[in-house]
Formats: sequence, structure tokens, C-alpha cells
Amino acid sequence: MAGRTVSSSGSSGSSGGKRKARVVESHQADASGHPRKRRAVASKPESVYPLEQDVTVAKGKAGAFVDARALHSEDYVAETLRQTTSSLGVASRPKVVDFTARAKERRKASARVIAIRAAVAAIAVLLISALTWLLLFSSVFRLESKAISVSGANEWVSTATIRAIADKQSGKSLFLVSSSDVEQQLKSIPGVSEAKVSKHFPKSMSVVIRSQKPTAMLKSGDTLTAVDDQVRVLNSVKNADVDGIPVIEVKDVETSLKNRSIKGALTILGALPESMRKQITKVTVATQDSVTTTLNDGEHVVVWGDSSQLKLKMAEVDKILNDPNVIGNYKQVDVSAPSRPILK
Repeated sequence: MAGRTVSSSGSSGSSGGKRKARVVESHQADASGHPRKRRAVASKPESVYPLEQDVTVAKGKAGAFVDARALHSEDYVAETLRQTTSSLGVASRPKVVDFTARAKERRKASARVIAIRAAVAAIAVLLISALTWLLLFSSVFRLESKAISVSGANEWVSTATIRAIADKQSGKSLFLVSSSDVEQQLKSIPGVSEAKVSKHFPKSMSVVIRSQKPTAMLKSGDTLTAVDDQVRVLNSVKNADVDGIPVIEVKDVETSLKNRSIKGALTILGALPESMRKQITKVTVATQDSVTTTLNDGEHVVVWGDSSQLKLKMAEVDKILNDPNVIGNYKQVDVSAPSRPILK
């Protein structure tokens, strides 16, 4: 009977990378009955054949008999079954990627992100709307007419006139009230020289003005009309105290306000110092070039002429009237030509 011996040759040692060659020896009987030894090289060095993972490797002493059935070989089927066996020992199918399901999952994830973003945006809009309503439209900051205080009015600039402007802001949120706009409207009132508007949160406001005395009073009959130096009517009153306020007698107030002579007289009277204004008891305006003031019921009379060179004229009048050696017994000072004042 023929036999076969499989032996393995020596390895290349530390050179590594070269695989052991397998040598198979077979013993067969020849015709005379003597065994014949045949030697076959099972493999070549790795330099000739590349290393493969499923090469059968014989273990044992050289020359020993090897049962091929006992040789270890890589069983890919068994390895696959081992890897796909569940914890209960039941073989399961290998995981297969379902691209349609993955696409559905991605769409669901995108839908969730969009829904979250939409919810966040809706909450932000609600918060902004609620804050806007609270600050601008709720009663928390709403300005009421009774919460507006007014001070600084006099008989020429009445409280009612000031409140008529301030009350336009009632019913609004204090955040919508513009202090500067209200101040500008108040300053447009004739006789108001300064105006200060202050907002007091949550819902009140104060108005403080400084009103000036009229530049002159236009007397028509028993009615006195207060006007300023810009020919604006402050108020019309009867039986008012005109102490310290020059009075100009006119036939018709509206017509006189358009007259150049009255405008010139108001310009002169508005520029005079308060100390001199208090001494004026009468103003005569025949023409625009003949504005005349009477001081202290006729103690002195000043002829101003027109409103030109007004600063020089006032300096000349002040110098003459305050120097007894100059004014002497003269009653009238004519400065219509300030470079050549005339005393009479």
C-alpha cells in the first residue's frame, strides 16, 4: 500500500515575510514490490507565490504522518455563521442597509428640526408681541390727562393754553410721547420763552414753562391786547394790571399789527432794559420814523425815530439821562440821529 508523509522544511527565521514550504513525500511500491520514494515540493517561497490567508499548514515533526482531515483550514461559511449568531444561539440574517428607510429617517429628522425652529420662532414672535403690547398699548404706561401737571403760567400765558397742547399726548403710552416735540409746541405760544417737559414713569408727565411779560399792550377801547417783540398776540384781557408794561393806543388791533410803525415800536420796546421799560408811561407812534416814549408821566420824553442803530441810541439815552450835568433842565432827548443827539 502506498503511503505519504508530509513534512515541513525550515523557515527563513528572522528574515520574516517568507512562508514555510511544505514538502510531501509519497511512498509507492514499484513493480518488484520495493517502495519508491517520491519527493514533491508543495509550495515555493513567498518571493514566487504571494502569501494567501487560506493556506493549509501542517503541524508536527518532519517526516511524521499527517492526516489531511485533521489539517486546519479557514472555513468562511462557519465564520460567517459564527458572526451572525445572536446571543440566544439562533443564526440571524446579516444586516442589510435599507436606503429607503434611511431616507425616510432623514426626512423625519429634517421635519423635526423644522418643527423645532418654527416653534422657537413662534415663541419669539409671541414674546415680542406681548412686550410691544405691554409697553405701547397697555394701561400700565398710558398717560392720562389728570396725570399731567402744568406750572409757570401767568395772566398772559394761561394754564388752559398750555394744557391744550399737553393734553394732546393723553391716551398715549409714555414711550410714544416725544418731550422735544411737546416743548417745541409750547415755545410756539406767544410769551413762552422756555419750556421743559419731563416724563415720570410709569404714567405721568410734568410741564414747566417760563413766560415773559408782554413787550407792550395795544389798547383799543377798554380791551388790552398783550403782544411780544415779534408782533405775536399773547392774550386779550380787560382791566388787567399794566404796571411796568408800555401801552400803545390804537384804533384796531389787527390792523395795527400789520403797520410798520407798530412793528418798529415793538422792536424798540423789546430791546430796552427792564429798568427803562418800567418808567415808560406812554408810547406814541405817529410814523415808523417817529417812535416816542414818555417816561414817568412826562418827566422826560425820548424820540427814538426808527429801530435802526438801536444799541447806539440806547447808549446815548442812558448816558444823557444819567448825567445831570448833561440833561440839566431839558425834558426831551432826540436820538433819531444818534451821532447828533438833540436836547430840548
